[in-house]
Amino acid sequence: MKKLLKILKYVLFSVLIIVLLGYGIVYFKMKMDSKANYKLLGEEAPTLSHSGYSYRDLNKNGKMDIYENPNANIDDRVNDLVGQMNVEEKAGSMFITMIGTTPDGEPMETPVLSTEPIALMMSFVLPSNSEMIARQKMNSFNILASLEADKMAKYNNSIQKMAERTRLGIPITIATDPRHGIENNPGSGLFTPAFSKWPSSFGLAATRDTLLVREFGDIARQEYNAVGIRLALHPMADLATEPRWGRASGTFGEDAYLSAMMTKAYVLGFQGDSLDQNSVACMTKHFSGGGPQEDGEDAHFPYGKNQVYPGDNFDYHVIPFTEGAFPANTAQIMPYYGIPIGQTSEDVAFGFNKDIIQGLLRDSLNFQGVVCTDWNIISDSKVGEARAWGVEKLSPKERVKKALDAGCDQFGGENAPELIVALVNEGLIDDGRLDVSVKRIMKDKFRLGLFDNPYVDEQKATQIAGQENFRSKGKIAQAKSMVLLKNEAILPLKEGTKIYAEGMLTPKFLNNSGILVKNPEDADVILKRISTPYDERSDYFLEQFFHQGRLYYSDEEKQDILDLISQKPSIVVANLERPAILTEIAETSSALFAEFGTSDEVLVDVLFGKKSPTGKLPFELPSSWEAVKNQKEDVPYDSKDPLYPYGHGLRY
Repeated sequence: MKKLLKILKYVLFSVLIIVLLGYGIVYFKMKMDSKANYKLLGEEAPTLSHSGYSYRDLNKNGKMDIYENPNANIDDRVNDLVGQMNVEEKAGSMFITMIGTTPDGEPMETPVLSTEPIALMMSFVLPSNSEMIARQKMNSFNILASLEADKMAKYNNSIQKMAERTRLGIPITIATDPRHGIENNPGSGLFTPAFSKWPSSFGLAATRDTLLVREFGDIARQEYNAVGIRLALHPMADLATEPRWGRASGTFGEDAYLSAMMTKAYVLGFQGDSLDQNSVACMTKHFSGGGPQEDGEDAHFPYGKNQVYPGDNFDYHVIPFTEGAFPANTAQIMPYYGIPIGQTSEDVAFGFNKDIIQGLLRDSLNFQGVVCTDWNIISDSKVGEARAWGVEKLSPKERVKKALDAGCDQFGGENAPELIVALVNEGLIDDGRLDVSVKRIMKDKFRLGLFDNPYVDEQKATQIAGQENFRSKGKIAQAKSMVLLKNEAILPLKEGTKIYAEGMLTPKFLNNSGILVKNPEDADVILKRISTPYDERSDYFLEQFFHQGRLYYSDEEKQDILDLISQKPSIVVANLERPAILTEIAETSSALFAEFGTSDEVLVDVLFGKKSPTGKLPFELPSSWEAVKNQKEDVPYDSKDPLYPYGHGLRY
């Protein structure tokens, strides 16, 4: 045994040395590359005056160009700028990918050792900020970090200063996935404590309150703007007609008309009636609806590449766009990964599909804004193969051409502008085709006011983001979103009720109105919070963040729940990422809630009647797994004998 321990210590020590050496090599190389990248940058843009107006001399030529003139017509500014751009600058503008920050809000130039797996991986996988800005000439990025507000603002200002030193001084557009949720799951949103906390899109839809949703968008807009985020990679206008789908919780449910109402209010909250310097632009996704995934499997993975329409219901999935996103003038659109099987002239994914992008989106629906592909459809990465479904046999360069020919403008999750440069140099893509897309991209930057002032007040950021008024509104929304499914005259609870609780992060909140006890036998009521069941998978890195597969609780999971709640009058609170099968739990419990991102503090207020649950289900709850398997992926509320129908919700 001693010999074995000695060998084990030696192996661990050797692995540690190898890891540290590898880190040192990568760190040194990136450090040297960073210095070389910074040498490519010029001077900062001076602020000059012309005819009584001040302007930023972004190309540092000592005179006011049209694109630098804050008072010039935006189309004229766009044309002037694009006319000065070379092929490399145009190509760089047509890519948007993730970008790294240090914990103190500086641009990530070297790997950062972190206990957070995502942060650690990204610091080794992602190129340095200077590599992408100075060398690859990119100017749109998807930020992943969740820092304090002043540090996020500091980061914005740092990379904007770097961008200012490029040849034409094109400012950075910082984009983000949703950041206002309660849960910490990178697959559905970026947990950001600095911001106010709201229910998921399911929860917003459950409120049926478009004014509240627009107010959420306006508050999120202010918090984003405070730290320099100007592009929201949301909302999801997809429909959750397939209950097994792992991204269902990002949607507004399975009803197209409810989704359209919510999508419209959401976009108007972020953008306002028109896009301007106070807006956050929305990239609404995923055209033309990414919900009807075959067997509910998500298209991030090869086994989920097919979207199917057994109910011949393709048009239904377009309604949230035509009656929601487009009337609200969403600035940008993102297609999904899936292949709409049998719906177009060739079975290729939406981003490569000319019938969908050019034919339906551009020509039929007259959308003239930016179309950005979903992430990583072109190149294999260090964390997985390209999601080039339907065009797997094409080379990365050929995939870029096919997506451009289909009508896309920008490539998400990629930093390979050299592919576009090669296509132009080889005569396979005309430079004028680049101009069409780059003008759309730049027009949004001008409308957002980034060319005139991309900087934010770092001190003010902490005063705006997460302010008490915003947090209070979020708590109101959390309560309104809760759906009371069942109540056998047990709710609301009376002051002083003795409660035994499981599944809460902060059970002490129960003492605000009741008495928390340590044993079920001492309780008047048992409270059990449960999550949505799913299959744990590990074949692909991202699977850990996508809760897919089964909607039923395993025998062991179910028995643990039933054994507890059968002891006393009980209240079960189910957090629904997807429509879980709650049949036996509903039969055994005295009261049953569905919630979509409700803190323990708000839950206690609802239980004791200080806040009222007024939510209605944005989907139906199936009664059995058999019913789930027999429903059609593209058809709403069609499972046999649902436990609770779409729209169900009690009050007290």
